[in-house]
Amino acid sequence: MPHTITTTDALSAYCARAAEHPYVTVDTEFLRERTYFAQLCLVQVAMPGTDDSDAVLIDPLADGISLEPLYDLFRNPSVVKVFHAARQDLEIFFVEGGVVPAPLFDTQVAAMVCGFGDQVGYETLVRRIAKADLDKSSRFTDWSRRPLSDAQKTYALGDVTHLRQIHDYLAADLARTGRTHWLEEELAQLTNPDNYVVEPQNAWKRLKLRSNSGRVVAIAQELAAFRETYAQDRNIPRNRVIKDDALLEVASTKPKSVEDLGKSRLLLRDARKGAIAEGLVAAVARGMSVPNGDVPKLPAGRDRSNLNPALADLLRVLLKAKSESAGVAAKLIASSSDLDDIASGYCEGVWSSGWRYEVFGQDAERLLRGEIALSAEGQKVKIVSV
Repeated sequence: MPHTITTTDALSAYCARAAEHPYVTVDTEFLRERTYFAQLCLVQVAMPGTDDSDAVLIDPLADGISLEPLYDLFRNPSVVKVFHAARQDLEIFFVEGGVVPAPLFDTQVAAMVCGFGDQVGYETLVRRIAKADLDKSSRFTDWSRRPLSDAQKTYALGDVTHLRQIHDYLAADLARTGRTHWLEEELAQLTNPDNYVVEPQNAWKRLKLRSNSGRVVAIAQELAAFRETYAQDRNIPRNRVIKDDALLEVASTKPKSVEDLGKSRLLLRDARKGAIAEGLVAAVARGMSVPNGDVPKLPAGRDRSNLNPALADLLRVLLKAKSESAGVAAKLIASSSDLDDIASGYCEGVWSSGWRYEVFGQDAERLLRGEIALSAEGQKVKIVSV
């Protein structure tokens, strides 16, 4: 059965061995349904090779264990940390230990660069690269319960043992095609700690506001900040405080008292009384007291009145042709919104620098200048110089 580390000394010894390798593979199991912050329940780590004795389960819930030796490994610049779809894992480690593992290799992003499609799943990569199948029966079990079952341990370990082969395959493919720097460009943003800091005063930006009223926006800003602070302080999901639709309703109706608040159609029962209700009413009052000249404004969207639909269609055809030729997911190069912006005359961003310019931007510029045309050649699109 998989070896489980439950003491700081054992973890320190394992991490010292791991630090001698060029990379380690990492995954986590956590719970988040009932809390604001994820509850880290298990960390899986494996060293390179095929020996499963080099793969371990680290139990962060064991009495007296400190994860600091693991965090030291995460800080080690000589050891690449390999994850699949790393964002949630990175957020957990940043919140738990104040560390963002780096240097980083994300196999989901690497697979997109290597032509495996958009946001390819781990199970797909295991099947296509490692030629193995995963038993997913333990995926949605309660990882906080102890002892863990043998099935849970086997499932959890599979998330890092197969990851070694996937990493080796993708890293070799990136090196062969000269695209390693493409991946590095993509991961630079992922390892930015600012991604994992939630400032309550900025929480309103996540809302889908339907009103352009500056006053409504000011109230929504205060309501969202209260919700974020209340949820963080009590470690409960923000929707347990007030859901988005109810928050927007309160911002619009502007209740002046708890009694007024109780007339809301969408509020949960717990939000109609006590500390939550009082906090919501106070937040509305703060939003109402913001001077007219200081009310926040929604970011102005780009004016697409000059959108050339024919040019947008041509750019989509060009993107499809270039992504297929390069063997890279089209969405990783440019989104549909990016293409509409380009066709509206906003020519910065997508191709201004980096690998996207190499793959798509140069020819997109030439298309806009009328220097190339697109034609059909059998089942493929051909780029023709004009």
